[in-house]
Amino acid sequence: MHLKSVRLFPENYPVRDRYPFNQTVLHHTREITFTTPVTLFAGENGTGKSTLLEALSNKCRIHIWREPQGVRLESNPYENTLDRYLEIAWTNGRVPGSFFAAGIFHQFVRLLDEWAHQDPDQVGYFGGQSLVTQSHGQSLMSFFRSRYRVKGLYLLDEPETALSPRSQLELLEVIREMSAAGHAQFIVATHSPLLLAIPGATILSFDRCPVESVAYEDTDHYRIYRDFLENREKYLADAG
Repeated sequence: MHLKSVRLFPENYPVRDRYPFNQTVLHHTREITFTTPVTLFAGENGTGKSTLLEALSNKCRIHIWREPQGVRLESNPYENTLDRYLEIAWTNGRVPGSFFAAGIFHQFVRLLDEWAHQDPDQVGYFGGQSLVTQSHGQSLMSFFRSRYRVKGLYLLDEPETALSPRSQLELLEVIREMSAAGHAQFIVATHSPLLLAIPGATILSFDRCPVESVAYEDTDHYRIYRDFLENREKYLADAG
């Protein structure tokens, strides 16, 4: 593992009633230790897994591609400050990496195409073909297969939102292959019961307070999908 641990210091938070400092799990979780090459953050929406993932990216100096913000009804001066209250420990010094979220991938693809217009060799790092000319699923898998061959720390925020179930299985195989090679570490926030099944991964439940490791079969994601598939008629009758 490149990244060994992250410590949180809730006693230093500037406020308690504004996001992200109003999230309960961030007050009761003091430290997370990364013991396997793949760590999965699981939990309901709003439990803090994506919030912590972005803060980790900022603390590790991994750039997050963002669209320029327009005018907002209300600004939050604390929104992107959680990283100031984290302490991280590396195994052998900082490594490069990348942050992936489906919502920001489009912007990266457009920028890459602009760079490639000036320097066509740029696309060589991402499979040798413009990502714009491929289908969305194809461009994503080209990005994953090419980018994750490089030594680094890779943070993914709910990548399944842009992938079909078959493509999720392809991504599972990419993550398993690259992490087994010993050069890539992955931290993935996900709702996908397919990605949660990555062999050998540690699953951290943000539904627990503090965050704790759970077995695959004990995640709500697995149980809900299993129960629905086994009792589909009952679930649909109850919903009606």
